[in-house]
Amino acid sequence: MYRVKEAFYTLQGEGAQAGRAAVFCRFSKCNLWTGREKDRASAVCNFCDTDFVGTDGQNGGRFETADALAAHVRSLWPDAPGQPYVVCTGGEPLLQLDEELVDAFHRAGFEVGVETNGTLPAPAGIDWLCVSPKADAPVVLRQCDELKVIYPQPLAMPERFTDIQARHYFLSPMASPTLPEGESDPVKQSNTRKATDYCLAHPQWRLTLQMHKIIGID
Repeated sequence: MYRVKEAFYTLQGEGAQAGRAAVFCRFSKCNLWTGREKDRASAVCNFCDTDFVGTDGQNGGRFETADALAAHVRSLWPDAPGQPYVVCTGGEPLLQLDEELVDAFHRAGFEVGVETNGTLPAPAGIDWLCVSPKADAPVVLRQCDELKVIYPQPLAMPERFTDIQARHYFLSPMASPTLPEGESDPVKQSNTRKATDYCLAHPQWRLTLQMHKIIGID
């Protein structure tokens, strides 16, 4: 059984794949926060701005088999030229994503991307792995395509992860987690300046912004 909060077709908004068309498959549940506001203060990751509770989102649901979920995701991809690409995200997708589902996505024609906090082992066959560490949670994935650190996090500063082997190293400015969509965010503005300064002083790192929020798409 796979539990999916939502699935939707859009453009990847940040990181090395920014601007690429993708179906986002957002799995329910996370191992660093329940997703409920009453638990935010005590969560390992207390700055998350994503709703991943339940299966009631756009194109969400429960899927009994890997092939059923892969077919559902495939139905969201347009009948047009271009390599199908699915981004498995959450919550924490590696609580549910397994090798069987990766294989089913491949059979459906997809390249498979994953965005994870890095605290759980990844199944074989993933085509693009983005690790985004959170607070002091232990990171077990030491190799990835893309390392994306939300900045600043006092317990997860970039220098803590210099031993992780990645093709790309990104800083993403932290936003206010509970600010209504569309409102000016002075916290994010300040953190964007801080992340910019860090990248200038440490050119191994690159700044990434949430393009999807800037241009107003999902």
